[in-house]
Amino acid sequence: MYADERINEEYQAGAENPPDLIARAGRAARYALAGIRVVNGTIALAAPGIIIRRFGESPGGDNAAVYGLRMFGVRTVAIGFDLVILSGAPLRRALGQAVVIHASDTAAAASLGLSGRVRMRTAIPLTLISAANTGLAVTAYLAARRDTSMSGRHPTTNEEIRLHRG
Repeated sequence: MYADERINEEYQAGAENPPDLIARAGRAARYALAGIRVVNGTIALAAPGIIIRRFGESPGGDNAAVYGLRMFGVRTVAIGFDLVILSGAPLRRALGQAVVIHASDTAAAASLGLSGRVRMRTAIPLTLISAANTGLAVTAYLAARRDTSMSGRHPTTNEEIRLHRG
């Protein structure tokens, strides 16, 4: 049985509005990802040495890394705020981009460890953190897509359900 069929059966049986649960999970994932982006971007912008040290390098000896982290820090903060500020189609586009961004981060972290460019004890947690961010992005994206695709099929709020059931 597909997830949509199960949700529709629960809805027909009078379960407490499953689409609301999915929407809440998507919002929670979106806000968590936004917070992670804003915090990490701010650290990269204001204190890049913290991140450089996580890779086992000396921040004082790597001006290119400091520049790169600050450049991407600004962008990371901006796209973090997008997840809070945007709505509708622009938000869905940003969430779709988040999946690609975080999946590529996960692949890059894993690749660094597998190639030996970063010690495994550093690469493994970085890969797991990036994978968790990818999971948040996928959850938020799918919930946003489902919310749009559900329009017109059946009620999605408790009030709409009460009106629909009579």
